[in-house]
Amino acid sequence: MKVHRQSLQHHLPALILITSIASAQEMVKPSRPNILFIFSDDHSSAAISAYGSRINTTPNIDRLAAEGVTFDSMFCTNSICAPSRAVVLSGKHSPANGVMDNGNVFDGTQVTFPKLLQAAGYSTALIGKWHLKKDPTGFDHWEVLPGQGDYYNPDFLSPEGKKRHEGYVTDITTDLALDWLESGRDQSRPFLLMCQHKAPHRSWMPGLDHINDFDDVTIPEPETLFDDYSTRSDAARMQEMEIDRHMYLYYDLKVTPEDREAELKGPDRWTMGAHGRMTEAQLNAFEAAYAEENAAFHAAKLEGRELVSWKYQRYIKNYLACIAGVDDSVGRLLDYLEENGLAENTLVVYSSDQGFYLGEHGWYDKRWMYEPSLRMPFLARWPGKLPAGKRDAHLAQNIDFAPTFLDAAGVDVPEEIQGHSLLPLLSKSPPTDWRDEIYYEYFERGIHAVQPHRGVRTARYKLMHIHGLDQWELYDLQEDPQELNNLYGVEGTTEITADLKSRLERLRLIYGQTEVSQGE
Repeated sequence: MKVHRQSLQHHLPALILITSIASAQEMVKPSRPNILFIFSDDHSSAAISAYGSRINTTPNIDRLAAEGVTFDSMFCTNSICAPSRAVVLSGKHSPANGVMDNGNVFDGTQVTFPKLLQAAGYSTALIGKWHLKKDPTGFDHWEVLPGQGDYYNPDFLSPEGKKRHEGYVTDITTDLALDWLESGRDQSRPFLLMCQHKAPHRSWMPGLDHINDFDDVTIPEPETLFDDYSTRSDAARMQEMEIDRHMYLYYDLKVTPEDREAELKGPDRWTMGAHGRMTEAQLNAFEAAYAEENAAFHAAKLEGRELVSWKYQRYIKNYLACIAGVDDSVGRLLDYLEENGLAENTLVVYSSDQGFYLGEHGWYDKRWMYEPSLRMPFLARWPGKLPAGKRDAHLAQNIDFAPTFLDAAGVDVPEEIQGHSLLPLLSKSPPTDWRDEIYYEYFERGIHAVQPHRGVRTARYKLMHIHGLDQWELYDLQEDPQELNNLYGVEGTTEITADLKSRLERLRLIYGQTEVSQGE
Protein backbone atom coordinates (compact mmCIF):
# COMPACT_ATOMS: atom_id res chain seq x y z
CA MET A 1 0.00 0.00 0.00
CA LYS A 2 1.29 3.46 -0.86
CA VAL A 3 0.51 6.59 1.15
CA HIS A 4 -0.37 9.79 -0.75
CA ARG A 5 2.78 11.93 -1.10
CA GLN A 6 1.32 15.20 0.21
CA SER A 7 -0.29 13.42 3.14
CA LEU A 8 3.00 11.75 4.09
CA GLN A 9 5.06 14.93 3.82
CA HIS A 10 2.52 16.78 5.94
CA HIS A 11 2.33 14.17 8.68
CA LEU A 12 5.84 12.64 8.79
CA PRO A 13 7.50 15.31 11.02
CA ALA A 14 4.64 15.06 13.50
CA LEU A 15 4.80 11.27 13.35
CA ILE A 16 8.49 11.29 14.20
CA LEU A 17 7.98 13.73 17.06
CA ILE A 18 5.00 11.86 18.48
CA THR A 19 6.64 8.46 18.28
CA SER A 20 8.45 8.23 21.58
CA ILE A 21 10.42 5.11 22.36
CA ALA A 22 7.56 3.80 24.48
CA SER A 23 4.87 4.37 21.88
CA ALA A 24 7.13 3.04 19.14
CA GLN A 25 7.57 -0.19 21.06
CA GLU A 26 3.80 -0.54 21.25
CA MET A 27 3.65 -0.22 17.45
CA VAL A 28 6.09 -3.05 16.88
CA LYS A 29 4.64 -6.42 16.03
CA PRO A 30 6.64 -9.46 17.20
CA SER A 31 6.64 -10.85 13.68
CA ARG A 32 8.39 -7.85 12.18
CA PRO A 33 11.79 -8.95 10.96
CA ASN A 34 15.15 -7.54 11.79
CA ILE A 35 16.87 -6.21 8.67
CA LEU A 36 20.60 -6.59 8.04
CA PHE A 37 21.72 -4.82 4.90
CA ILE A 38 25.34 -5.55 3.93
CA PHE A 39 26.53 -3.19 1.21
CA SER A 40 29.95 -3.21 -0.42
CA ASP A 41 31.48 -0.78 -2.90
CA ASP A 42 32.14 -1.67 -6.55
CA HIS A 43 31.65 -5.43 -6.11
CA SER A 44 30.99 -6.93 -9.53
CA SER A 45 28.62 -9.89 -9.74
CA ALA A 46 31.33 -11.53 -11.84
CA ALA A 47 33.40 -11.82 -8.64
CA ILE A 48 30.78 -13.78 -6.69
CA SER A 49 30.77 -17.53 -7.09
CA ALA A 50 26.98 -17.68 -6.64
CA TYR A 51 26.81 -15.67 -9.87
CA GLY A 52 29.17 -18.07 -11.65
CA SER A 53 32.50 -16.35 -11.06
CA ARG A 54 35.41 -17.84 -13.00
CA ILE A 55 38.00 -16.01 -10.91
CA ASN A 56 37.20 -16.43 -7.20
CA THR A 57 34.96 -18.04 -4.61
CA THR A 58 32.81 -16.29 -2.01
CA PRO A 59 31.59 -19.05 0.33
CA ASN A 60 29.84 -16.81 2.84
CA ILE A 61 27.96 -14.70 0.30
CA ASP A 62 27.07 -18.01 -1.33
CA ARG A 63 25.35 -19.05 1.91
CA LEU A 64 22.77 -16.37 1.20
CA ALA A 65 22.25 -17.79 -2.29
CA ALA A 66 21.84 -21.33 -0.98
CA GLU A 67 19.47 -20.30 1.81
CA GLY A 68 17.64 -17.50 0.00
CA VAL A 69 17.09 -15.78 -3.33
CA THR A 70 19.58 -14.57 -5.95
CA PHE A 71 18.36 -11.83 -8.27
CA ASP A 72 19.96 -12.29 -11.68
CA SER A 73 18.62 -9.09 -13.25
CA MET A 74 19.27 -6.42 -10.64
CA PHE A 75 20.53 -3.13 -12.09
CA CYS A 76 21.55 0.29 -10.82
CA THR A 77 19.97 3.52 -12.01
CA ASN A 78 23.23 5.53 -12.11
CA SER A 79 26.50 3.62 -11.79
CA ILE A 80 28.49 5.73 -9.36
CA CYS A 81 28.88 5.69 -5.57
CA ALA A 82 26.97 8.61 -4.02
CA PRO A 83 24.03 8.55 -6.47
CA SER A 84 23.50 4.83 -5.95
CA ARG A 85 23.46 5.26 -2.17
CA ALA A 86 20.94 8.09 -2.46
CA VAL A 87 18.73 5.89 -4.64
CA VAL A 88 18.88 3.06 -2.11
CA LEU A 89 17.89 5.35 0.78
CA SER A 90 15.13 7.21 -1.05
CA GLY A 91 13.74 4.67 -3.52
CA LYS A 92 13.89 7.39 -6.18
CA HIS A 93 15.96 8.01 -9.30
CA SER A 94 18.75 10.59 -9.13
CA PRO A 95 16.82 13.65 -10.39
CA ALA A 96 14.10 12.99 -7.82
CA ASN A 97 16.44 12.56 -4.84
CA GLY A 98 18.85 15.33 -5.84
CA VAL A 99 22.11 13.34 -6.03
CA MET A 100 23.06 13.00 -9.68
CA ASP A 101 26.84 12.84 -9.23
CA ASN A 102 29.45 12.51 -6.51
CA GLY A 103 29.58 16.29 -6.07
CA ASN A 104 25.97 16.65 -4.94
CA VAL A 105 24.97 16.77 -1.27
CA PHE A 106 22.17 14.46 -0.14
CA ASP A 107 19.18 16.28 1.31
CA GLY A 108 18.74 14.47 4.61
CA THR A 109 15.33 16.03 5.23
CA GLN A 110 13.69 13.95 2.50
CA VAL A 111 11.84 10.75 3.19
CA THR A 112 14.07 7.67 3.44
CA PHE A 113 13.33 4.11 4.40
CA PRO A 114 15.50 4.24 7.58
CA LYS A 115 13.45 7.23 8.78
CA LEU A 116 10.21 5.38 8.18
CA LEU A 117 11.47 2.26 9.96
CA GLN A 118 12.75 4.37 12.84
CA ALA A 119 9.36 6.07 13.14
CA ALA A 120 7.70 2.64 13.11
CA GLY A 121 9.72 1.51 16.12
CA TYR A 122 12.88 0.03 14.64
CA SER A 123 16.27 0.47 16.27
CA THR A 124 18.40 1.77 13.39
CA ALA A 125 22.14 1.95 12.77
CA LEU A 126 24.51 2.79 9.91
CA ILE A 127 28.17 1.74 10.09
CA GLY A 128 30.82 2.11 7.40
CA LYS A 129 30.89 4.02 4.13
CA TRP A 130 28.34 6.84 3.77
CA HIS A 131 29.71 9.19 1.08
CA LEU A 132 26.75 11.59 1.05
CA LYS A 133 28.52 14.65 2.53
CA LYS A 134 26.06 15.49 5.33
CA ASP A 135 25.49 13.68 8.63
CA PRO A 136 23.17 10.67 8.28
CA THR A 137 19.54 11.06 9.36
CA GLY A 138 17.08 8.38 10.38
CA PHE A 139 19.58 6.44 12.49
CA ASP A 140 19.70 5.99 16.26
CA HIS A 141 23.41 5.23 15.87
CA TRP A 142 25.89 5.96 13.14
CA GLU A 143 29.65 5.65 12.66
CA VAL A 144 30.77 6.45 9.13
CA LEU A 145 33.94 6.88 7.13
CA PRO A 146 34.69 10.46 6.12
CA GLY A 147 34.42 10.68 2.36
CA GLN A 148 35.89 7.61 0.73
CA GLY A 149 37.64 6.49 3.91
CA ASP A 150 40.97 4.69 4.25
CA TYR A 151 41.85 1.02 4.09
CA TYR A 152 44.32 1.05 6.98
CA ASN A 153 43.80 2.70 10.37
CA PRO A 154 40.68 4.54 9.19
CA ASP A 155 38.95 7.43 10.88
CA PHE A 156 35.25 7.10 11.70
CA LEU A 157 32.87 9.99 12.28
CA SER A 158 30.00 9.87 14.76
CA PRO A 159 27.92 12.43 16.68
CA GLU A 160 30.73 12.34 19.26
CA GLY A 161 33.36 13.39 16.71
CA LYS A 162 36.21 11.67 14.87
CA LYS A 163 37.99 8.55 16.09
CA ARG A 164 40.84 6.61 14.48
CA HIS A 165 40.79 2.83 14.73
CA GLU A 166 43.92 0.78 14.22
CA GLY A 167 43.50 -2.11 11.83
CA TYR A 168 41.93 -2.91 8.47
CA VAL A 169 38.76 -1.09 7.45
CA THR A 170 36.66 -4.15 6.55
CA ASP A 171 37.46 -5.83 9.86
CA ILE A 172 36.82 -2.64 11.83
CA THR A 173 33.49 -1.97 10.11
CA THR A 174 32.42 -5.51 10.97
CA ASP A 175 33.64 -5.19 14.57
CA LEU A 176 31.65 -1.98 15.03
CA ALA A 177 28.56 -3.59 13.51
CA LEU A 178 28.83 -6.60 15.82
CA ASP A 179 29.40 -4.34 18.81
CA TRP A 180 26.17 -2.51 18.03
CA LEU A 181 24.24 -5.76 17.61
CA GLU A 182 25.59 -7.05 20.90
CA SER A 183 25.31 -4.01 23.15
CA GLY A 184 24.34 -0.87 21.24
CA ARG A 185 20.78 -1.53 20.10
CA ASP A 186 17.52 -1.60 22.00
CA GLN A 187 17.00 -5.35 22.11
CA SER A 188 13.27 -4.97 22.80
CA ARG A 189 12.80 -3.66 19.26
CA PRO A 190 13.52 -5.05 15.80
CA PHE A 191 16.62 -3.58 14.18
CA LEU A 192 17.79 -2.16 10.89
CA LEU A 193 21.57 -2.42 10.56
CA MET A 194 23.24 -1.07 7.43
CA CYS A 195 26.80 -2.42 7.39
CA GLN A 196 28.50 -0.66 4.47
CA HIS A 197 32.02 -1.54 3.37
CA LYS A 198 34.63 0.57 1.62
CA ALA A 199 36.05 -2.50 -0.12
CA PRO A 200 36.63 -3.35 -2.88
CA HIS A 201 36.83 0.29 -4.04
CA ARG A 202 39.97 1.67 -5.68
CA SER A 203 42.87 1.63 -4.69
CA TRP A 204 42.33 -2.04 -3.78
CA MET A 205 44.55 -2.37 -0.70
CA PRO A 206 43.99 -5.90 0.65
CA GLY A 207 44.12 -6.81 4.30
CA LEU A 208 47.32 -8.51 5.41
CA ASP A 209 45.42 -11.76 6.02
CA HIS A 210 44.44 -12.00 2.33
CA ILE A 211 47.18 -10.06 0.55
CA ASN A 212 48.93 -13.19 -0.76
CA ASP A 213 45.81 -15.27 -1.48
CA PHE A 214 46.31 -15.28 -5.24
CA ASP A 215 50.12 -15.33 -5.48
CA ASP A 216 50.27 -18.75 -7.11
CA VAL A 217 47.24 -18.31 -9.35
CA THR A 218 46.90 -16.96 -12.88
CA ILE A 219 43.49 -15.33 -13.22
CA PRO A 220 41.80 -15.93 -16.60
CA GLU A 221 41.75 -12.80 -18.72
CA PRO A 222 38.38 -11.53 -19.97
CA GLU A 223 37.85 -12.10 -23.67
CA THR A 224 37.50 -8.37 -24.26
CA LEU A 225 40.62 -7.22 -22.39
CA PHE A 226 42.04 -5.92 -25.69
CA ASP A 227 38.79 -4.47 -27.05
CA ASP A 228 39.32 -1.78 -29.70
CA TYR A 229 35.81 -0.24 -29.37
CA SER A 230 35.49 -0.32 -33.14
CA THR A 231 31.71 -0.66 -33.24
CA ARG A 232 30.87 1.59 -30.30
CA SER A 233 30.16 5.31 -30.27
CA ASP A 234 33.06 7.74 -30.06
CA ALA A 235 32.45 7.93 -26.29
CA ALA A 236 33.86 4.44 -25.75
CA ARG A 237 37.21 5.59 -27.15
CA MET A 238 37.19 8.92 -25.27
CA GLN A 239 37.06 7.40 -21.77
CA GLU A 240 40.01 7.41 -19.34
CA MET A 241 39.56 4.15 -17.46
CA GLU A 242 41.75 1.66 -19.30
CA ILE A 243 44.01 -0.73 -17.45
CA ASP A 244 46.53 -0.11 -20.21
CA ARG A 245 46.71 3.69 -20.29
CA HIS A 246 45.13 4.98 -17.10
CA MET A 247 46.23 2.86 -14.15
CA TYR A 248 49.01 4.20 -11.92
CA LEU A 249 51.80 1.83 -11.02
CA TYR A 250 52.23 2.93 -7.40
CA TYR A 251 48.70 3.95 -6.38
CA ASP A 252 46.73 1.32 -8.27
CA LEU A 253 49.19 -1.53 -8.72
CA LYS A 254 51.43 -1.29 -5.64
CA VAL A 255 54.63 -1.17 -7.69
CA THR A 256 57.13 0.75 -5.57
CA PRO A 257 59.13 3.23 -7.70
CA GLU A 258 62.72 2.22 -8.31
CA ASP A 259 63.71 5.76 -7.38
CA ARG A 260 61.85 6.52 -4.16
CA GLU A 261 63.11 10.10 -4.24
CA ALA A 262 61.58 10.84 -7.64
CA GLU A 263 58.64 13.22 -7.79
CA LEU A 264 55.36 11.31 -7.87
CA LYS A 265 52.63 12.36 -10.27
CA GLY A 266 48.83 12.14 -10.23
CA PRO A 267 47.23 9.64 -7.87
CA ASP A 268 50.66 8.12 -7.17
CA ARG A 269 51.10 11.05 -4.77
CA TRP A 270 48.13 9.85 -2.73
CA THR A 271 49.95 6.62 -1.95
CA MET A 272 52.18 8.43 0.49
CA GLY A 273 49.15 9.52 2.50
CA ALA A 274 47.77 5.99 2.62
CA HIS A 275 51.14 4.61 3.69
CA GLY A 276 51.60 7.39 6.21
CA ARG A 277 48.55 6.17 8.12
CA MET A 278 50.00 2.69 8.54
CA THR A 279 52.05 1.49 11.48
CA GLU A 280 55.62 0.51 10.74
CA ALA A 281 54.72 -3.17 11.10
CA GLN A 282 51.74 -2.84 8.75
CA LEU A 283 53.72 -0.99 6.09
CA ASN A 284 56.65 -3.39 6.25
CA ALA A 285 54.36 -6.39 5.85
CA PHE A 286 52.39 -4.71 3.08
CA GLU A 287 55.45 -3.82 1.01
CA ALA A 288 57.09 -7.20 1.65
CA ALA A 289 54.06 -8.93 0.13
CA TYR A 290 54.84 -7.32 -3.26
CA ALA A 291 58.62 -6.94 -3.09
CA GLU A 292 59.77 -10.01 -5.01
CA GLU A 293 57.25 -9.65 -7.81
CA ASN A 294 57.89 -5.90 -8.06
CA ALA A 295 61.61 -6.51 -8.48
CA ALA A 296 60.90 -8.99 -11.27
CA PHE A 297 58.58 -6.48 -12.93
CA HIS A 298 61.18 -3.70 -12.92
CA ALA A 299 63.74 -6.09 -14.39
CA ALA A 300 61.43 -7.39 -17.15
CA LYS A 301 60.74 -3.99 -18.79
CA LEU A 302 57.46 -5.28 -20.21
CA GLU A 303 55.75 -3.55 -23.13
CA GLY A 304 52.59 -3.85 -25.19
CA ARG A 305 50.18 -6.65 -24.47
CA GLU A 306 52.54 -8.31 -22.01
CA LEU A 307 52.49 -5.16 -19.89
CA VAL A 308 48.69 -4.95 -20.01
CA SER A 309 48.39 -8.60 -19.01
CA TRP A 310 50.75 -8.04 -16.07
CA LYS A 311 48.78 -4.99 -14.93
CA TYR A 312 45.55 -6.96 -15.20
CA GLN A 313 46.91 -9.76 -13.00
CA ARG A 314 48.12 -7.36 -10.31
CA TYR A 315 44.89 -5.36 -10.37
CA ILE A 316 42.49 -8.29 -10.29
CA LYS A 317 44.37 -10.14 -7.55
CA ASN A 318 44.30 -7.09 -5.28
CA TYR A 319 40.61 -6.57 -6.05
CA LEU A 320 39.77 -10.18 -5.26
CA ALA A 321 41.83 -10.14 -2.07
CA CYS A 322 39.75 -7.15 -0.90
CA ILE A 323 36.59 -9.12 -1.66
CA ALA A 324 37.87 -12.05 0.39
CA GLY A 325 37.83 -9.73 3.40
CA VAL A 326 34.26 -8.66 2.63
CA ASP A 327 33.21 -12.30 2.34
CA ASP A 328 34.78 -12.96 5.76
CA SER A 329 32.68 -10.10 7.13
CA VAL A 330 29.49 -11.61 5.74
CA GLY A 331 30.38 -14.89 7.42
CA ARG A 332 31.00 -13.23 10.78
CA LEU A 333 27.67 -11.41 10.65
CA LEU A 334 25.72 -14.50 9.61
CA ASP A 335 27.40 -16.53 12.35
CA TYR A 336 26.44 -13.92 14.93
CA LEU A 337 22.79 -14.07 13.89
CA GLU A 338 22.75 -17.85 14.10
CA GLU A 339 24.62 -18.07 17.40
CA ASN A 340 22.28 -15.56 19.03
CA GLY A 341 18.95 -16.89 17.81
CA LEU A 342 18.36 -14.01 15.41
CA ALA A 343 18.70 -15.72 12.04
CA GLU A 344 15.14 -16.99 11.73
CA ASN A 345 13.57 -13.55 12.00
CA THR A 346 16.16 -11.50 10.12
CA LEU A 347 16.00 -10.45 6.49
CA VAL A 348 19.62 -10.37 5.30
CA VAL A 349 20.48 -8.65 2.01
CA TYR A 350 23.89 -8.48 0.36
CA SER A 351 24.43 -6.00 -2.45
CA SER A 352 26.88 -3.45 -3.83
CA ASP A 353 26.35 0.09 -5.04
CA GLN A 354 26.98 -0.89 -8.67
CA GLY A 355 28.95 -3.32 -10.77
CA PHE A 356 32.56 -2.84 -11.87
CA TYR A 357 34.85 -3.61 -14.80
CA LEU A 358 37.21 -6.49 -14.13
CA GLY A 359 39.11 -6.00 -17.35
CA GLU A 360 36.06 -6.30 -19.61
CA HIS A 361 36.58 -3.93 -22.56
CA GLY A 362 40.05 -3.32 -21.12
CA TRP A 363 38.54 -1.26 -18.29
CA TYR A 364 38.36 -0.79 -14.56
CA ASP A 365 35.84 1.52 -12.79
CA LYS A 366 32.10 1.76 -13.57
CA ARG A 367 29.80 4.62 -14.86
CA TRP A 368 28.75 3.05 -18.18
CA MET A 369 25.43 1.44 -18.95
CA TYR A 370 27.24 -1.60 -20.32
CA GLU A 371 26.43 -4.76 -18.40
CA PRO A 372 29.47 -5.15 -16.09
CA SER A 373 28.80 -1.83 -14.35
CA LEU A 374 25.01 -1.75 -14.78
CA ARG A 375 24.40 -5.12 -13.12
CA MET A 376 24.37 -5.28 -9.31
CA PRO A 377 24.53 -8.30 -7.02
CA PHE A 378 21.48 -8.79 -4.82
CA LEU A 379 21.04 -11.81 -2.58
CA ALA A 380 18.38 -12.03 0.13
CA ARG A 381 17.72 -14.55 2.91
CA TRP A 382 14.67 -14.59 5.18
CA PRO A 383 14.03 -18.11 6.53
CA GLY A 384 10.45 -19.25 6.14
CA LYS A 385 9.53 -16.15 4.14
CA LEU A 386 11.76 -16.38 1.07
CA PRO A 387 12.36 -19.63 -0.82
CA ALA A 388 15.80 -21.22 -0.46
CA GLY A 389 18.03 -21.60 -3.49
CA LYS A 390 15.74 -19.64 -5.81
CA ARG A 391 16.93 -17.48 -8.70
CA ASP A 392 14.76 -14.64 -9.95
CA ALA A 393 15.03 -13.10 -13.42
CA HIS A 394 12.60 -10.15 -13.12
CA LEU A 395 14.06 -6.77 -14.09
CA ALA A 396 14.79 -5.01 -10.80
CA GLN A 397 16.71 -1.89 -9.73
CA ASN A 398 18.08 -0.24 -6.63
CA ILE A 399 14.94 1.95 -6.46
CA ASP A 400 13.31 -1.30 -5.28
CA PHE A 401 15.44 -1.72 -2.15
CA ALA A 402 13.58 0.82 0.01
CA PRO A 403 10.05 -0.42 -0.73
CA THR A 404 11.19 -4.01 -0.20
CA PHE A 405 12.51 -3.24 3.29
CA LEU A 406 9.38 -1.26 4.15
CA ASP A 407 7.12 -4.03 2.86
CA ALA A 408 8.98 -6.63 4.90
CA ALA A 409 8.49 -4.50 8.02
CA GLY A 410 4.80 -3.89 7.33
CA VAL A 411 5.34 -0.16 6.84
CA ASP A 412 3.35 1.72 4.19
CA VAL A 413 5.36 2.71 1.12
CA PRO A 414 5.04 6.42 0.28
CA GLU A 415 3.65 7.27 -3.14
CA GLU A 416 6.72 9.31 -4.01
CA ILE A 417 8.92 6.22 -3.91
CA GLN A 418 9.46 5.15 -7.51
CA GLY A 419 10.45 1.56 -6.90
CA HIS A 420 8.36 -1.45 -5.92
CA SER A 421 8.72 -4.16 -3.33
CA LEU A 422 10.46 -7.28 -4.61
CA LEU A 423 8.64 -9.53 -2.16
CA PRO A 424 5.55 -10.13 -4.35
CA LEU A 425 7.84 -11.50 -7.07
CA LEU A 426 8.71 -14.34 -4.73
CA SER A 427 5.16 -15.25 -3.77
CA LYS A 428 3.18 -18.16 -5.19
CA SER A 429 1.29 -15.68 -7.39
CA PRO A 430 3.81 -13.09 -8.61
CA PRO A 431 2.40 -9.95 -10.25
CA THR A 432 1.76 -10.14 -13.96
CA ASP A 433 2.25 -6.40 -14.49
CA TRP A 434 5.87 -6.13 -13.31
CA ARG A 435 8.09 -3.77 -15.33
CA ASP A 436 9.54 -5.09 -18.59
CA GLU A 437 12.21 -2.38 -18.93
CA ILE A 438 14.59 -0.38 -16.75
CA TYR A 439 15.82 3.20 -17.10
CA TYR A 440 19.40 4.38 -16.62
CA GLU A 441 21.06 7.79 -16.66
CA TYR A 442 24.64 8.84 -15.91
CA PHE A 443 25.23 12.56 -15.29
CA GLU A 444 28.78 13.16 -14.04
CA ARG A 445 31.30 15.03 -16.19
CA GLY A 446 35.04 14.99 -15.63
CA ILE A 447 36.79 12.09 -13.92
CA HIS A 448 37.38 9.11 -16.22
CA ALA A 449 35.91 11.17 -19.10
CA VAL A 450 32.78 9.05 -19.44
CA GLN A 451 30.17 10.96 -21.39
CA PRO A 452 26.75 11.53 -19.78
CA HIS A 453 24.25 9.15 -21.30
CA ARG A 454 20.87 7.57 -20.73
CA GLY A 455 19.26 4.38 -21.88
CA VAL A 456 16.62 1.71 -21.62
CA ARG A 457 17.14 -2.03 -21.15
CA THR A 458 14.60 -4.79 -21.68
CA ALA A 459 15.15 -8.49 -21.12
CA ARG A 460 16.76 -8.73 -24.56
CA TYR A 461 17.70 -5.28 -25.88
CA LYS A 462 19.53 -2.18 -24.75
CA LEU A 463 19.43 1.29 -26.31
CA MET A 464 21.80 4.06 -25.17
CA HIS A 465 21.98 7.73 -26.13
CA ILE A 466 25.25 9.62 -25.63
CA HIS A 467 24.03 13.16 -24.94
CA GLY A 468 26.87 15.48 -25.95
CA LEU A 469 27.79 13.48 -29.04
CA ASP A 470 24.18 12.76 -30.04
CA GLN A 471 25.19 9.18 -30.83
CA TRP A 472 23.28 5.96 -30.21
CA GLU A 473 24.17 2.38 -29.38
CA LEU A 474 21.84 -0.61 -29.71
CA TYR A 475 22.59 -4.15 -28.51
CA ASP A 476 20.87 -7.50 -28.76
CA LEU A 477 21.92 -8.95 -25.40
CA GLN A 478 20.69 -12.41 -26.32
CA GLU A 479 22.91 -12.70 -29.38
CA ASP A 480 25.68 -10.36 -28.19
CA PRO A 481 25.96 -10.51 -24.37
CA GLN A 482 29.38 -8.81 -24.40
CA GLU A 483 27.96 -5.81 -26.29
CA LEU A 484 30.49 -5.82 -29.09
CA ASN A 485 28.15 -5.25 -32.04
CA ASN A 486 26.36 -1.91 -32.10
CA LEU A 487 23.24 -2.49 -34.19
CA TYR A 488 22.03 1.10 -34.29
CA GLY A 489 21.19 1.99 -37.89
CA VAL A 490 21.71 -1.60 -39.08
CA GLU A 491 19.15 -2.87 -41.59
CA GLY A 492 16.34 -4.76 -39.89
CA THR A 493 16.49 -2.91 -36.57
CA THR A 494 14.13 -0.04 -37.40
CA GLU A 495 11.15 -1.47 -35.55
CA ILE A 496 12.98 -2.42 -32.34
CA THR A 497 14.83 0.92 -32.36
CA ALA A 498 11.57 2.84 -32.63
CA ASP A 499 10.04 0.82 -29.81
CA LEU A 500 13.04 1.37 -27.54
CA LYS A 501 13.18 5.09 -28.28
CA SER A 502 9.52 5.37 -27.38
CA ARG A 503 10.14 3.52 -24.12
CA LEU A 504 13.18 5.67 -23.35
CA GLU A 505 11.30 8.92 -23.83
CA ARG A 506 8.40 7.72 -21.68
CA LEU A 507 10.75 6.65 -18.88
CA ARG A 508 12.76 9.86 -19.18
CA LEU A 509 9.64 11.88 -18.49
CA ILE A 510 8.73 9.66 -15.54
CA TYR A 511 12.15 9.30 -13.91
CA GLY A 512 14.61 11.67 -15.50
CA GLN A 513 14.96 15.24 -16.66
CA THR A 514 11.80 16.72 -18.15
CA GLU A 515 13.91 18.41 -20.82
CA VAL A 516 17.26 17.67 -22.40
CA SER A 517 19.61 20.38 -21.21
CA GLN A 518 21.35 22.75 -23.61
CA GLY A 519 24.26 21.15 -25.41
CA GLU A 520 23.25 17.56 -24.74
